[in-house]
Amino acid sequence: MTTTNGTSTETCPYCGWPDRADPFTVVSRHSTATGHTAWIRCGCGSLQVRVVDESGMRVVSRGRPHRETVSG
Repeated sequence: MTTTNGTSTETCPYCGWPDRADPFTVVSRHSTATGHTAWIRCGCGSLQVRVVDESGMRVVSRGRPHRETVSG
């Protein structure tokens, strides 16, 4: 499913990996009044912002994976 801002709520649009599956890395986590916000790096390198509250987990923003520059 894709939200109105283009983020996928089920899989990463860059690598197709499920949002709830490993591998991912928690970059930071911040408590909020209703739960917490987590910055997550997907296995492909895409940075995600996840909101976790009484409704569950949802990805509210995503960045593209970092492209390494190859010097030649």
